[in-house]
Amino acid sequence: MEKYHRERFETQRRLAKKIAQLSEVNDILEAVRSEIRVVVPSCIEACILLLDPEAKKYTRPLQCALYDRPVNCLACKRTRSAIQKAIKRRKGVVVSKSDPVVRRDGSKIEIGPEAAIPVFVNDEILAVVSVVTKVGSRFTRKDFYLIRDISETLSNVLLNARRHWEITQDKIKISQMLNQMSRFVPQSVRNIVEKNPELLTQEKERKHVSVLFLDLEGYTRLSATRSENEINEIVEKMFSSFVDPIHRSHGDINETSGDGLMIIFKDDDARTNAVNSVKAAFDIYDRNLDINKELRHRLEPINVNIGINSGTALVGMTRFRGSLDTRMTYTATGSVTNIAARLASYAIGGDILIGGETNKLIQGLWPVYEKGMASLKGIDKPIRIYSLLKKD
Repeated sequence: MEKYHRERFETQRRLAKKIAQLSEVNDILEAVRSEIRVVVPSCIEACILLLDPEAKKYTRPLQCALYDRPVNCLACKRTRSAIQKAIKRRKGVVVSKSDPVVRRDGSKIEIGPEAAIPVFVNDEILAVVSVVTKVGSRFTRKDFYLIRDISETLSNVLLNARRHWEITQDKIKISQMLNQMSRFVPQSVRNIVEKNPELLTQEKERKHVSVLFLDLEGYTRLSATRSENEINEIVEKMFSSFVDPIHRSHGDINETSGDGLMIIFKDDDARTNAVNSVKAAFDIYDRNLDINKELRHRLEPINVNIGINSGTALVGMTRFRGSLDTRMTYTATGSVTNIAARLASYAIGGDILIGGETNKLIQGLWPVYEKGMASLKGIDKPIRIYSLLKKD
């Protein structure tokens, strides 16, 4: 028993060391297969059948070595009895006698016992580890538990691979929005319309939203002292770093300009939208501090000023018709949006300013500091504003 526990430990350590040196998902999966062949001496092939529908986006199918030419492991083994039982029972199984593997030319490879162990991520089966052995051999209890240990490591590998791919896609999208927006239809609108084509003809609806605007302080000064390419690089680096916090808090990036973003929180109840907008604001604030530290040897700190306002707005497609063309965007219109934008413009020094309705909705959750009455450009009457940061 002591030897068995030691072997489990050594296997995990050896596998972790192999994986740590690799960055490509397929290289990691091949390292896992190789390790299974080592720890199960009677193994003639170990396969990882990727069942995740999204798997093709972040990795390639593995190839089964039992064939005379490359064959996708999934195509080879998906219908086998051991695999089907493991998926149906949602646990590892061992089949003592298994059907031979039939090659495309009709020749057969006789095999011994076969094991199949599902790989779970959040209760979803993303893959199945399949191990076939030589005729006349058998799986020991140690073999089974070593394979199960490895399948648990695979769970983390696949989860991290899928998350990395999702984050990469998000960052590609925001990069496109910032640098490759069409003159007439922004990338953000194209993304929305691709998912929901009916929005093109749908009337605007009145919804309770929270709107967050962020502006880069000193953008004009920066533009006057740096090249256009350097400015684009800095702005893209900053804005791209904000994508994860925005999406984590369920915000939709709606409009982009040279030095600002508009984000709408519209998918939940009024309080949740307000809370999510504030969470995003604090995350953006923290990311901005980190980026300023990274860039401190190249330029002076760049503050991100944020304004948040909550209330009812008209949400939907907006068309701007000119004499030569029509531009479309998906936005929230009304005084709620106007005040949020003005709050961002009014803020200085990287402050986070909120309006009265947002203040009510988040009451008791964060300290709020009253800033008094303010006359905002384009707003008829002075309004009471609040800050989420304690500034001297």
